[in-house]
Amino acid sequence: MPNPSDRFFVLTGGPGAGKTTLIEALGRAGFPTTAEAGRAIIRDQLEIGGTATHQSNPALFAELMLAFDIRSYRNALEQPGPVFFDRGVTELAGYHRMMGLPTPAHFRVAAEKFRYNVKVFAAPPWPEIFANDGERKQSLGEAVRTHDAVVRTYVEFGYEIMPLPKASVEERLRFVVANTGM
Repeated sequence: MPNPSDRFFVLTGGPGAGKTTLIEALGRAGFPTTAEAGRAIIRDQLEIGGTATHQSNPALFAELMLAFDIRSYRNALEQPGPVFFDRGVTELAGYHRMMGLPTPAHFRVAAEKFRYNVKVFAAPPWPEIFANDGERKQSLGEAVRTHDAVVRTYVEFGYEIMPLPKASVEERLRFVVANTGM
């Protein structure tokens, strides 16, 4: 019996590289998708005056992202066909390293337990489209460091990185679909 995670595809990279726009396009094309944990948590924390954010309490922020991503993974098991994830459990070990924090053992356990298809699509830093918004506060330099950290983490856990072309959303969508074998 095939591993259900073979149909789970991660889109990753630094902030402002077009991941969420591509995830939204995949959703419009009829594919099940997941929301990015970080953005959802930041929205909630801003609404309630909480401190579990990247800037205020990165360790707590990471714990909330881990819980969110595990829930997204479990929900995806109920979806038929391919599912596209806006980031995944695996990269949270890299988040700790990037933030200069020790990686708790349970993050590494989660990265091994909640596996995705070996092909991980990485959106490279793209200065021409990078922009901050109400939730994204990182600089372009931090976006580049984030990209490098998450790519390094996926490789460390045995994934193959598929760099997304710096191209239109439609071209990126075709590239992803063509490289999933769907």
